[in-house]
Amino acid sequence: MANSIRQRFADATLGRLLRQGPAANDYVVAAVRTPMRDGVVLLGDHFAPVTARPRGTVLIRTPYGRGFPSSALNGRMFAARGYHVIIQSVRGTFGSGGRFEPMAQEAADGQDTVVWLREQPWFDGRLATLGASYLGWAQWTLLQDPPPELRAAVVYVGPHDFREAVFGTGAFTVGDFLGWSDMIAHQEDGGLLRRGVSGVSASRRLRPALQGVPLPDAADPVLRGRAPWYREWLSHPDGDDPWWQPYRAGEALDKVEAPVLLVGGWQDLFLDQTLQQYEALRARGVDVALTVGPWTHFQLGLQGAATVARESLAWLDQHLAEGPRARRSAVHVFRTGERRWHGLAAWPPPSDPAVFQLHGDGTLTLSATPPPAAGESPVPVAVPPGAESPAGETVSFRYDPADPTPTVGGRTLTGSMGVKDNRTVEARPDVLTFTTDPLPTAVDVIGSPALELAVAVEPAHADVFVRLCDVDQRGHSRNFADAMLRLDPGVPAGQVQRLSLRLDPCFHRLAAGHRLRLQVSGGSFPRFARNLGTPGAPADAHTFRPQEHTVHCAQSRVTLPVAATE
Repeated sequence: MANSIRQRFADATLGRLLRQGPAANDYVVAAVRTPMRDGVVLLGDHFAPVTARPRGTVLIRTPYGRGFPSSALNGRMFAARGYHVIIQSVRGTFGSGGRFEPMAQEAADGQDTVVWLREQPWFDGRLATLGASYLGWAQWTLLQDPPPELRAAVVYVGPHDFREAVFGTGAFTVGDFLGWSDMIAHQEDGGLLRRGVSGVSASRRLRPALQGVPLPDAADPVLRGRAPWYREWLSHPDGDDPWWQPYRAGEALDKVEAPVLLVGGWQDLFLDQTLQQYEALRARGVDVALTVGPWTHFQLGLQGAATVARESLAWLDQHLAEGPRARRSAVHVFRTGERRWHGLAAWPPPSDPAVFQLHGDGTLTLSATPPPAAGESPVPVAVPPGAESPAGETVSFRYDPADPTPTVGGRTLTGSMGVKDNRTVEARPDVLTFTTDPLPTAVDVIGSPALELAVAVEPAHADVFVRLCDVDQRGHSRNFADAMLRLDPGVPAGQVQRLSLRLDPCFHRLAAGHRLRLQVSGGSFPRFARNLGTPGAPADAHTFRPQEHTVHCAQSRVTLPVAATE
């Protein structure tokens, strides 16, 4: 049955909002049932173009339901332009059989879905995968053994290593993944309105789970047994634990040969993995394109929707339908601070290092000291016992886990996210700041800034959180890169550690007259779980002890990768 006039009007309106051309054909929607090898049946929707010349099939596997917005942005939009689209609910969600085990279940189910596709009379052997976040993860698990029919993949803000996402800094990313677990636990409760109300009230509902210890026990009254994976994650902090193997799909980066479009955001929590994917595929000679906008995880689907839709459709048209070349340049990146898109041949472009020295009076000054040698290890190094401690000025602060330094913006999934004014947090006594004089000319930061930080902590259980901010003429201090590290408690308390921290990749212009500011603190809560200052695994730690941090300025410096201004 052809779509109603009302549906055609809605599709045309969405197309205009996303700056797409008019629909090429009508389409129909039908429910489909896909059997897995263990007898479980997954439910899906098939958006079938009404045309004698379909352009291939797009597979989208999601735990978030098959309704709006996915049905409109992906199903209807692509089907109206000639593509068969399958939107499938993964195991244990929205009517699909089995038990939902996030991330760990997708490899086998993705392969079984492709086996089913091969049996469909409308499937012509041209396959693409597409989707964001968890939907991107589902793609990487499939691409560990790429189907021969795969012609293209489109991955938005999708990780390939989930363990790295939750424990990569050494501290559990508690705010994001408690919030995500709570959202999954409630996403099928009632209708859209009820789910919306639940989302609005989530911050208040989660507060006891975030503030209580031990973390899994504090979450039990909130999650009520509906997200058992949360305790399991917290119970396996060791990165070498084989338990994490199903949560790692990095093998796909060595296997996929089909063209891949990667889309990320400078304030997305998976930015580092998106760029790792790009670097790995490019090094192998895979046809890979990269787009990074000024977005957080959720802004990609809002402010970034038109850009994402346009680039995705062009990628599919080129690689499935033998259409025109999709892009003028392989890399399409937005420079923050300047607020303009740039096309580049590769990421990162060439740059020169600029070194800034920390001083005890809270200043940063341009240094003539050369930066660290290329390839220098980015891991903490302790000064051997008895060796001379770094000389020069020192400055100290006290971090209290009972009153933790709060999260303000940054690459988060929940709560405060993105670029924010940091002046409130910088006024706290548990945050050190080091600031340059106004810059005489604009400075373009391209790539990952680095910080060499000489610090001693007491007790040995402590974290370091660092951030770079752009301070304008009115004093607004806006974040553009940061890093977090849980220190090795095996280093004796009070012994100086020389840390080498790599901050977030960025493409940012510090305008003339602006100042560069470095923050140093002992955490960012609730983005990262507090370091309680005492021994204990995340699943059972419960005793608080404040921590004293002493920064040795003479041995501490920031290195920016800087390009010449245009």
